[in-house]
Amino acid sequence: MDKQHVNSSNIESIGYDAISMILEVKFVNGSLYQYFDINEMTYLSLINASSIGSYLQRNIVKTYRYTKIQ
Repeated sequence: MDKQHVNSSNIESIGYDAISMILEVKFVNGSLYQYFDINEMTYLSLINASSIGSYLQRNIVKTYRYTKIQ
């Protein structure tokens, strides 16, 4: 999974695998989460949001299954 650094005070990088529909988010505190069943439109909306952290919280964390990896 390719990851890209993002301009966010709380999020270090975001990765996405379109085949497995997994979104991976690494936070600046070192935590790493995977979110499941994320479609490509949601991923694109996230990385293009004016506030990535707010978009993640409002539209992904409260809606999709996730697990903490580290």
